[in-house]
Amino acid sequence: MDLHSRIYVAGHKGLVGGAIVRALQARGFQNVITKTRTETDLENQGAVFKMFLEEKPEYVFMAAAKVGGILANNTYPVDFIRSNLMVQNNIIDASHFSRVRKLLFLGSSCIYPKLAPQPIKEEYLLTGALEPTNEWYAIAKIAGIKMCQAYHRQHGLNAISLMPTNLYGPGDNFDLNASHVMPALLRKFHEAKLAGAKEVVMWGTGTPMREFLHVDDLADACVHLMLTYNDPEIVNVGTGEDVTIRSLAEMVKDVVGYQGEIVQDLTKPDGTMRKLLDVSKLHGLGWKHRIDLAEGIRTTYDWYLQNQDSFRH
Repeated sequence: MDLHSRIYVAGHKGLVGGAIVRALQARGFQNVITKTRTETDLENQGAVFKMFLEEKPEYVFMAAAKVGGILANNTYPVDFIRSNLMVQNNIIDASHFSRVRKLLFLGSSCIYPKLAPQPIKEEYLLTGALEPTNEWYAIAKIAGIKMCQAYHRQHGLNAISLMPTNLYGPGDNFDLNASHVMPALLRKFHEAKLAGAKEVVMWGTGTPMREFLHVDDLADACVHLMLTYNDPEIVNVGTGEDVTIRSLAEMVKDVVGYQGEIVQDLTKPDGTMRKLLDVSKLHGLGWKHRIDLAEGIRTTYDWYLQNQDSFRH
């Protein structure tokens, strides 16, 4: 992949896709192809194949996906399995038939078994039952990884699959009905601060541990591995460090400057108790994260303040 290669980023309006576009442009790549949903409906096979024939991408970053937190996954299981299967099938098929030189597919740490040993090694995929609160999304993503590996085995498609941990950063979804824990906490504490509220409610016990990776670090890892890695076996992308949800809430509270109390809603589910990735393979491939959690929370809150009137819902 050189600076003149035709590079398609699927899902450029999303958290991950937007970061990948920024990373490519920062490195000087000049032919980055992006398509809005109105320009190309990724759930429409004909539309996807037409776009590939017209644009002739050589490299594809598959960052388009329907994502959400526990509430969204529980409420809309059909949307999460159907949309993700359709979109990824169309893009992987089109990549093969239009003979792209390389495809990068993004899985997720949440598709590992619910009770996987910690930290989670790549070989633990499909060794146990999934977390019930997001199994629809997980099954779709596992199918995408296996489809990439099948195309590699049968047709020689150069497709790599990455397993990012929990992500956050500029461009995140701050809708409290559909967001993940980091943007939800940032918005809750910010609005509580403005309202002078005495308390902020946090879901669950606060004891689950989570690993967080800034999306700009993920994008940098994606470009690095697109340039250097050519094996169909999956690669974890994370920091190798985790914190409790309670500790995360305290960090967000401090960054926002909220003065009230944190109270727990014990009727809400915790989800998986721990989900830490083993990133030794990634480090062996020459990449390590750069943005620490406290710095990342500060810059994400700054972005929220600048964009709160126009952020994605």
